Amino acid sequence: MAGTINKVILIGHLGDEVKMHYFEGGNSIGRFPLATNETYTNRQTGEKITNVEWHNIVVRNKLAEICEKYLTKGDRVYCEGRIKTRQYEVDGQKRYTTEIHVQDMTFLSTKKDPNNAQPNVAPTQGSPNPTPPSVTNEEDDDLPF
Repeated sequence: MAGTINKVILIGHLGDEVKMHYFEGGNSIGRFPLATNETYTNRQTGEKITNVEWHNIVVRNKLAEICEKYLTKGDRVYCEGRIKTRQYEVDGQKRYTTEIHVQDMTFLSTKKDPNNAQPNVAPTQGSPNPTPPSVTNEEDDDLPF
């Protein structure tokens, strides 16, 4: 293999509301924490143990605006993106943070959607006309299955 791959796929719940920042020129960036968990049973005690991992999610421009409009704390989402580590300084000390820069996202459940029981597909960054996530239950379809 000649190249390298930096790809992350996460399914988790929002830990907070999307925090937006707007820049000159119309660009924007949204940030929110995403929780994923792992559950297993301790063989010795039989106790169920859940470990939660927190991820710093970053979305940009149109996708950020869509996330701000439709997502709230607790919503479940599918994210695809890449890992980026950045450095910043606080009081003269260098600090590092690892972020997931998301390029594609699907809303799996949103509290703002009345049909919360079924998965919802949201527009992604490349979509020219964003529409709210929705599920239609059409009885009169002409599909053979």
